[in-house]
Amino acid sequence: MTLLLCYTQYMTETFDKVALLKIAFKGLDEDELIQMANLTRIATYPPDFILCHEGAYEEVFYIVAEGQAEITKQLNENELRLLRVASTGDLIGEMALIQNAPRSATVRTITDFTVLEMNKQDFGTMLTQSPRMAIDIIRTTLNRLRENDQMTINDLQKTNQVLRQLDRNKLEFIQVAAHELRTPLTVLKGYLNLLQSADELKNNESLSEVMKGILKGTDRMHEVVNMMLDVSRIDSETMKVLPTLIPLKMTLTELVNSLKKEIAERKIEVSIEQDENIVSIQADPSLMQKALYQLLVNAIKYTPDGGKIKINVQNTKLENDIPAIDIRFEDSGIGIDPEHQELIFEKFYQVGEVALHSSGKTAYKSGGSGLGLAIVRGIAKAHGGYVWVESKGHDEVNFLGSVFHLVLPVGL
Repeated sequence: MTLLLCYTQYMTETFDKVALLKIAFKGLDEDELIQMANLTRIATYPPDFILCHEGAYEEVFYIVAEGQAEITKQLNENELRLLRVASTGDLIGEMALIQNAPRSATVRTITDFTVLEMNKQDFGTMLTQSPRMAIDIIRTTLNRLRENDQMTINDLQKTNQVLRQLDRNKLEFIQVAAHELRTPLTVLKGYLNLLQSADELKNNESLSEVMKGILKGTDRMHEVVNMMLDVSRIDSETMKVLPTLIPLKMTLTELVNSLKKEIAERKIEVSIEQDENIVSIQADPSLMQKALYQLLVNAIKYTPDGGKIKINVQNTKLENDIPAIDIRFEDSGIGIDPEHQELIFEKFYQVGEVALHSSGKTAYKSGGSGLGLAIVRGIAKAHGGYVWVESKGHDEVNFLGSVFHLVLPVGL
């Protein structure tokens, strides 16, 4: 302690404060520099000393005289970002004092570190009396913010590049996996259909039920593989739209009838309403069937037993007054929180914990591949339309429900 005091006293006697302040503040005249020098004290700190603590309210402003210190920010529990290394002439801690806010970063000395220190009250006095000092500090701070922003932009660009590559890898995996699975599944399904026609199975009720279960599982696997192929076509922008006139009411009625058994098991009431002047639209029949099917299955999944689903078709317009229709799937289900309402249209996205989902294509809150709504969005985009959802939030007691909108141009 005595050695430190002696060293500090020696530095005070020999150190030229005004010369240092000229480096830090280029816009101040001699009188202002002398006034500031009189308000500062010299202090020296050993290596690995924390000068400023991120998140703490501290009342000292520093001007670096000699040595180096690293300035870091905690991004998360496991990641520490080095913002810069402070050296002679740098300012430390000015913004926290100006804003009366906690320190935004931690400052740790790397070497023996000598600084000019000024307390908060004297710092405020100098800012009031010397507008040029305030301008210098603002200029320095803005330059620093630009550097930090550029560093963040560079990091984001690198991260985006990695994410794009990962997405490409995932797409390639989907394509390979789907094609590799499709052929053996087709063969398996063919043999199962052949076995099902055998008299030995027809006359054995137990084996017949087992065969039905195997066929049902195979059909489900085949459906998932086809969805994987659809997603790969959407992502690679190779999905072809072959438009023709589609009678909407008939298409929707057939869709509901195709899931009649599942709807009855869940005791869900499904109704269809359509404006009288809407008859048909130009669209790809196969793609439209897939999109509408996914929206109805999604509504069934998240509507409790005994609930209601209303399919409503109305006239609307796209940008530039292009005639369009709005096909709405309104359910009395558990609803969706706002933070999930965009993400659910991303491939593989699941709301809630996957491990807690029940199995089954239309079982209540059942899991899935996470591809259905992504396919709906891809099909809508391919037709020049879009899809979105409205919901007041997730509630498994009051059942706030959701409304999915599929908006498509009338003609292509």
